[in-house]
Amino acid sequence: MDIQQVDESSLRALGQAYLMIVASEIGDKTFLIAAIMAMRHPRSVVFAGAFSSLLVMSVLSAEMGHFLPTLIPKKYTQLAAALLFLVFGVKMLLEAKEMKGGNEKIQEEMREVEQEIEEEDSKTDGTGGVRENGERIPLEVLEEGTVSPDHLPPPITSPPSSESLKSYTSLREGTRNFFSLFLGPVFVQTFVLTFLGEWGDRSQIATIALAAAHNVYVVALGTIVGHGCCTALAVIGGRWLSTKISVKHVTLGGAILFLLFAVLYLHESWASTEL
Repeated sequence: MDIQQVDESSLRALGQAYLMIVASEIGDKTFLIAAIMAMRHPRSVVFAGAFSSLLVMSVLSAEMGHFLPTLIPKKYTQLAAALLFLVFGVKMLLEAKEMKGGNEKIQEEMREVEQEIEEEDSKTDGTGGVRENGERIPLEVLEEGTVSPDHLPPPITSPPSSESLKSYTSLREGTRNFFSLFLGPVFVQTFVLTFLGEWGDRSQIATIALAAAHNVYVVALGTIVGHGCCTALAVIGGRWLSTKISVKHVTLGGAILFLLFAVLYLHESWASTEL
Protein backbone atom coordinates (compact mmCIF):
# COMPACT_ATOMS: atom_id res chain seq x y z
CA MET A 1 0.00 0.00 0.00
CA ASP A 2 1.68 3.25 -1.12
CA ILE A 3 1.47 6.73 0.41
CA GLN A 4 -1.20 7.87 -2.06
CA GLN A 5 -3.49 5.00 -1.09
CA VAL A 6 -2.97 5.77 2.59
CA ASP A 7 -3.82 9.43 2.01
CA GLU A 8 -6.96 8.54 0.07
CA SER A 9 -8.04 6.11 2.79
CA SER A 10 -7.44 8.72 5.50
CA LEU A 11 -9.37 11.39 3.62
CA ARG A 12 -12.25 8.98 3.05
CA ALA A 13 -12.29 8.05 6.74
CA LEU A 14 -12.18 11.73 7.72
CA GLY A 15 -15.12 12.53 5.45
CA GLN A 16 -17.11 9.52 6.63
CA ALA A 17 -16.58 10.40 10.30
CA TYR A 18 -17.62 14.01 9.71
CA LEU A 19 -20.73 13.12 7.67
CA MET A 20 -21.74 10.44 10.17
CA ILE A 21 -21.70 12.95 13.03
CA VAL A 22 -23.62 15.59 11.08
CA ALA A 23 -26.26 13.08 9.99
CA SER A 24 -26.62 11.72 13.54
CA GLU A 25 -26.46 14.88 15.63
CA ILE A 26 -28.61 17.46 13.81
CA GLY A 27 -31.83 17.56 15.81
CA ASP A 28 -30.53 14.97 18.29
CA LYS A 29 -30.87 15.27 22.07
CA THR A 30 -27.40 16.74 22.59
CA PHE A 31 -28.10 19.26 19.81
CA LEU A 32 -31.29 20.37 21.58
CA ILE A 33 -29.55 20.56 24.97
CA ALA A 34 -27.00 23.01 23.55
CA ALA A 35 -29.73 25.01 21.81
CA ILE A 36 -31.88 25.37 24.93
CA MET A 37 -28.97 26.07 27.29
CA ALA A 38 -27.74 28.79 24.90
CA MET A 39 -31.08 30.58 25.20
CA ARG A 40 -30.65 30.83 28.99
CA HIS A 41 -26.93 31.30 29.46
CA PRO A 42 -23.94 32.85 27.64
CA ARG A 43 -23.42 31.09 24.33
CA SER A 44 -19.65 30.91 24.68
CA VAL A 45 -19.91 29.07 28.02
CA VAL A 46 -22.55 26.67 26.70
CA PHE A 47 -20.49 25.95 23.59
CA ALA A 48 -17.38 25.34 25.67
CA GLY A 49 -19.21 22.92 27.98
CA ALA A 50 -21.00 20.98 25.24
CA PHE A 51 -18.01 20.81 22.89
CA SER A 52 -15.63 19.76 25.68
CA SER A 53 -17.99 16.94 26.59
CA LEU A 54 -18.29 15.77 22.99
CA LEU A 55 -14.53 16.05 22.50
CA VAL A 56 -13.93 13.77 25.49
CA MET A 57 -16.59 11.38 24.20
CA SER A 58 -15.03 11.32 20.71
CA VAL A 59 -11.57 10.51 22.08
CA LEU A 60 -12.92 7.78 24.37
CA SER A 61 -14.98 6.21 21.57
CA ALA A 62 -12.08 6.33 19.11
CA GLU A 63 -9.78 4.70 21.66
CA MET A 64 -12.34 1.93 22.25
CA GLY A 65 -12.37 1.24 18.52
CA HIS A 66 -8.57 1.43 18.39
CA PHE A 67 -8.23 -1.62 20.65
CA LEU A 68 -10.61 -3.82 18.65
CA PRO A 69 -8.16 -4.60 15.77
CA THR A 70 -5.68 -5.88 18.37
CA LEU A 71 -8.23 -8.52 19.32
CA ILE A 72 -9.92 -9.14 15.95
CA PRO A 73 -8.37 -9.14 12.42
CA LYS A 74 -9.06 -5.96 10.46
CA LYS A 75 -11.09 -7.84 7.86
CA TYR A 76 -13.61 -8.84 10.50
CA THR A 77 -13.70 -5.42 12.11
CA GLN A 78 -14.61 -4.00 8.69
CA LEU A 79 -17.30 -6.66 8.33
CA ALA A 80 -18.61 -5.81 11.82
CA ALA A 81 -18.68 -2.12 10.89
CA ALA A 82 -20.63 -2.94 7.73
CA LEU A 83 -23.21 -4.96 9.69
CA LEU A 84 -23.46 -2.22 12.31
CA PHE A 85 -24.09 0.50 9.74
CA LEU A 86 -26.58 -1.79 8.00
CA VAL A 87 -28.52 -2.28 11.24
CA PHE A 88 -28.47 1.44 12.02
CA GLY A 89 -29.46 2.33 8.45
CA VAL A 90 -32.42 -0.06 8.39
CA LYS A 91 -33.49 1.06 11.88
CA MET A 92 -33.37 4.74 10.88
CA LEU A 93 -35.24 3.94 7.67
CA LEU A 94 -38.04 2.27 9.65
CA GLU A 95 -38.09 5.17 12.11
CA ALA A 96 -38.38 7.68 9.28
CA LYS A 97 -41.22 5.66 7.75
CA GLU A 98 -43.19 5.85 11.02
CA MET A 99 -42.58 9.59 11.51
CA LYS A 100 -44.90 12.32 10.33
CA GLY A 101 -43.68 15.17 8.18
CA GLY A 102 -43.05 18.60 9.67
CA ASN A 103 -41.31 19.54 12.89
CA GLU A 104 -43.76 18.11 15.44
CA LYS A 105 -41.32 15.38 16.49
CA ILE A 106 -38.43 17.74 17.15
CA GLN A 107 -40.71 20.14 19.03
CA GLU A 108 -41.83 17.27 21.25
CA GLU A 109 -38.23 16.27 21.91
CA MET A 110 -37.36 19.89 22.67
CA ARG A 111 -40.11 20.06 25.30
CA GLU A 112 -38.76 16.87 26.90
CA VAL A 113 -35.23 18.30 26.97
CA GLU A 114 -36.52 21.57 28.45
CA GLN A 115 -38.26 19.62 31.20
CA GLU A 116 -35.09 17.64 31.89
CA ILE A 117 -33.05 20.84 32.15
CA GLU A 118 -35.66 22.40 34.45
CA GLU A 119 -35.52 19.37 36.73
CA GLU A 120 -31.73 19.50 36.74
CA ASP A 121 -31.83 23.20 37.61
CA SER A 122 -34.25 22.65 40.48
CA LYS A 123 -32.10 19.84 41.86
CA THR A 124 -28.97 21.93 41.61
CA ASP A 125 -30.18 25.20 43.12
CA GLY A 126 -32.99 23.83 45.27
CA THR A 127 -35.68 25.94 43.61
CA GLY A 128 -39.09 24.87 42.42
CA GLY A 129 -41.76 22.79 44.06
CA VAL A 130 -42.73 19.13 44.15
CA ARG A 131 -46.05 17.67 43.03
CA GLU A 132 -47.79 14.77 44.70
CA ASN A 133 -46.33 12.34 42.19
CA GLY A 134 -42.80 13.56 42.90
CA GLU A 135 -42.51 15.68 39.74
CA ARG A 136 -40.65 18.91 40.27
CA ILE A 137 -42.31 22.21 39.41
CA PRO A 138 -39.88 24.71 37.88
CA LEU A 139 -39.42 28.07 39.59
CA GLU A 140 -40.59 29.85 36.43
CA VAL A 141 -43.99 28.18 36.70
CA LEU A 142 -44.32 29.28 40.31
CA GLU A 143 -43.37 32.84 39.37
CA GLU A 144 -46.04 32.89 36.64
CA GLY A 145 -48.66 32.06 39.25
CA THR A 146 -49.86 28.92 37.48
CA VAL A 147 -49.32 26.92 40.67
CA SER A 148 -49.59 28.54 44.07
CA PRO A 149 -46.75 27.67 46.46
CA ASP A 150 -49.25 27.71 49.34
CA HIS A 151 -51.12 24.79 47.78
CA LEU A 152 -48.09 22.70 47.01
CA PRO A 153 -47.98 19.37 48.79
CA PRO A 154 -45.03 18.80 51.10
CA PRO A 155 -41.96 17.39 49.38
CA ILE A 156 -41.98 13.65 49.09
CA THR A 157 -39.10 12.10 50.93
CA SER A 158 -37.53 8.97 49.60
CA PRO A 159 -36.93 6.00 51.87
CA PRO A 160 -33.62 5.89 53.67
CA SER A 161 -30.89 4.78 51.33
CA SER A 162 -27.92 2.57 52.05
CA GLU A 163 -24.65 4.01 53.26
CA SER A 164 -22.94 3.18 49.96
CA LEU A 165 -25.60 5.07 48.00
CA LYS A 166 -25.32 8.03 50.35
CA SER A 167 -21.56 8.02 49.98
CA TYR A 168 -21.84 7.86 46.18
CA THR A 169 -24.34 10.72 46.09
CA SER A 170 -22.20 12.80 48.41
CA LEU A 171 -19.10 12.12 46.32
CA ARG A 172 -20.93 12.97 43.09
CA GLU A 173 -22.28 16.23 44.46
CA GLY A 174 -18.91 17.12 45.96
CA THR A 175 -17.13 16.49 42.67
CA ARG A 176 -19.70 18.53 40.78
CA ASN A 177 -19.44 21.43 43.24
CA PHE A 178 -15.65 21.31 43.05
CA PHE A 179 -15.58 21.63 39.26
CA SER A 180 -18.39 24.21 39.34
CA LEU A 181 -16.23 26.35 41.60
CA PHE A 182 -13.47 26.58 38.99
CA LEU A 183 -15.35 26.15 35.70
CA GLY A 184 -18.72 27.61 36.61
CA PRO A 185 -22.06 25.84 37.15
CA VAL A 186 -23.31 26.48 33.60
CA PHE A 187 -20.23 24.87 32.05
CA VAL A 188 -20.46 21.84 34.35
CA GLN A 189 -24.22 21.41 33.85
CA THR A 190 -23.89 21.59 30.06
CA PHE A 191 -20.94 19.18 30.12
CA VAL A 192 -22.76 16.62 32.27
CA LEU A 193 -26.08 16.79 30.39
CA THR A 194 -24.31 16.47 27.03
CA PHE A 195 -22.10 13.59 28.16
CA LEU A 196 -25.04 11.63 29.57
CA GLY A 197 -27.10 12.33 26.46
CA GLU A 198 -24.31 11.13 24.15
CA TRP A 199 -23.27 8.03 26.08
CA GLY A 200 -24.52 4.92 24.28
CA ASP A 201 -25.89 7.02 21.43
CA ARG A 202 -25.82 5.84 17.82
CA SER A 203 -23.01 8.25 16.93
CA GLN A 204 -20.80 6.93 19.75
CA ILE A 205 -21.18 3.32 18.62
CA ALA A 206 -20.61 4.34 14.99
CA THR A 207 -17.44 6.19 16.02
CA ILE A 208 -16.14 3.01 17.68
CA ALA A 209 -16.86 1.07 14.47
CA LEU A 210 -15.09 3.66 12.28
CA ALA A 211 -12.05 3.78 14.56
CA ALA A 212 -11.81 -0.02 14.44
CA ALA A 213 -11.69 0.05 10.64
CA HIS A 214 -9.52 3.15 10.07
CA ASN A 215 -6.79 5.29 11.58
CA VAL A 216 -7.94 6.24 15.08
CA TYR A 217 -6.53 9.78 14.90
CA VAL A 218 -8.23 10.54 11.59
CA VAL A 219 -11.58 9.25 12.85
CA ALA A 220 -11.24 11.20 16.11
CA LEU A 221 -10.45 14.37 14.15
CA GLY A 222 -13.44 13.90 11.85
CA THR A 223 -15.86 13.32 14.72
CA ILE A 224 -14.47 16.27 16.72
CA VAL A 225 -14.83 18.63 13.74
CA GLY A 226 -18.34 17.31 13.10
CA HIS A 227 -19.35 17.78 16.74
CA GLY A 228 -17.84 21.25 16.72
CA CYS A 229 -19.86 22.32 13.68
CA CYS A 230 -23.11 20.83 15.03
CA THR A 231 -22.62 22.36 18.49
CA ALA A 232 -21.85 25.78 17.02
CA LEU A 233 -24.96 25.55 14.86
CA ALA A 234 -27.06 24.54 17.88
CA VAL A 235 -25.72 27.36 20.06
CA ILE A 236 -26.09 30.05 17.40
CA GLY A 237 -29.43 29.15 15.84
CA GLY A 238 -30.61 25.80 17.14
CA ARG A 239 -34.01 27.02 18.29
CA TRP A 240 -34.75 28.67 14.94
CA LEU A 241 -33.45 25.65 13.03
CA SER A 242 -35.69 23.31 15.03
CA THR A 243 -38.74 25.11 13.66
CA LYS A 244 -37.54 24.72 10.07
CA ILE A 245 -36.20 21.19 9.74
CA SER A 246 -38.14 17.96 9.56
CA VAL A 247 -36.80 15.11 11.70
CA LYS A 248 -38.35 12.70 9.20
CA HIS A 249 -36.20 14.05 6.36
CA VAL A 250 -33.06 14.27 8.54
CA THR A 251 -33.55 10.68 9.71
CA LEU A 252 -34.17 9.52 6.14
CA GLY A 253 -30.98 11.22 4.95
CA GLY A 254 -29.02 9.65 7.80
CA ALA A 255 -30.46 6.23 6.96
CA ILE A 256 -29.34 6.51 3.33
CA LEU A 257 -25.86 7.63 4.44
CA PHE A 258 -25.50 4.74 6.89
CA LEU A 259 -26.63 2.23 4.28
CA LEU A 260 -24.01 3.60 1.86
CA PHE A 261 -21.38 3.18 4.57
CA ALA A 262 -22.54 -0.42 5.04
CA VAL A 263 -22.01 -1.13 1.34
CA LEU A 264 -18.55 0.51 1.38
CA TYR A 265 -17.33 -1.45 4.39
CA LEU A 266 -18.80 -4.68 3.07
CA HIS A 267 -16.83 -4.14 -0.13
CA GLU A 268 -13.64 -3.32 1.80
CA SER A 269 -14.06 -6.39 3.94
CA TRP A 270 -14.58 -8.57 0.87
CA ALA A 271 -11.56 -7.09 -0.91
CA SER A 272 -9.30 -7.17 2.15
CA THR A 273 -6.47 -9.66 2.06
CA GLU A 274 -5.79 -9.43 5.79
CA LEU A 275 -6.88 -12.44 7.81
